[in-house]
Amino acid sequence: QVKMPESGGGFLQAGGSLRLSCTTSGRTIRNYAMAWFRHAPGKEREFVAAIAWRTYYADSVKGRFSISRDNPKNTVYLQMNRLKPDDTAVYYCATRGSIDYRLGASEYDYWGQGTQVTVSS
Repeated sequence: QVKMPESGGGFLQAGGSLRLSCTTSGRTIRNYAMAWFRHAPGKEREFVAAIAWRTYYADSVKGRFSISRDNPKNTVYLQMNRLKPDDTAVYYCATRGSIDYRLGASEYDYWGQGTQVTVSS
């Protein structure tokens, strides 16, 4: 069974930084696409970033967020800089059963429980 709890969320002021972590068990992440999504109140779940053969980013976070992975630790990270109130959401780590990147949430078969990020103005 694949488990992938996230950590690193918190409350901070605009302009600050956070690093989210997602340590996966039951799947060797270097062989699979890994992604971060977020879900804000009143909005649909949206793609944030993914790492497969290369990295992919939503336009709204490009240049501010960075996704990376540590294969020996089987962990994927999301470094978030210059945070804005619009970044407030629950952030989810996800993996799909292939190294090939996909944008849609339905393409991912395992999800973490989410970690809350709240950015105040």
